[in-house]
Amino acid sequence: MGTKRQSITMLENENEVSKDAAACVGSVKGLKENWQQWSDKHQKYQKHNPFSHDTKPSVLVPQRGQDDYGRPLQGSMTEQRGKDACTHISREVQELCEVIRNIGDPGQKDGNGREEEIITVEFGKLFERYVTISNKLVGILLRARKQGLVDFEGEMLWQGKDNHVVITLLQ
Repeated sequence: MGTKRQSITMLENENEVSKDAAACVGSVKGLKENWQQWSDKHQKYQKHNPFSHDTKPSVLVPQRGQDDYGRPLQGSMTEQRGKDACTHISREVQELCEVIRNIGDPGQKDGNGREEEIITVEFGKLFERYVTISNKLVGILLRARKQGLVDFEGEMLWQGKDNHVVITLLQ
């Protein structure tokens, strides 16, 4: 059929093909192992991912209606940051009340048959004085009103528009 030379060449080609096939099979095996490693690592990561459906909470999470629901875990950094923020805001509210005492006008209020001394200040005057101290005066005023320390009309105060709104220091 063919010459001896052609037979030898065909055998060499078959050997090369079988080597390539072996290399291909080896690389597929390597790909499979790499894929499996990635898959195992990803599954492990997903167990700790709070947004994954595979998450198994390691700590009992409070349910609606329980006292701890919507609160950070006790002893966590989140709880500590919240406490620090509360302390900081409380200091700012106290500082605002002190500024109102210093620049406000004393007056009298008739409350339940007795005279009470109150301190009032217009928002514009307070804004001009307090703007050098803090740029969040309105937020601090809203917090102070929520705590029952000051009172003013309206839901929100705007510079310019509400400069003549009277702010009353209650305590």
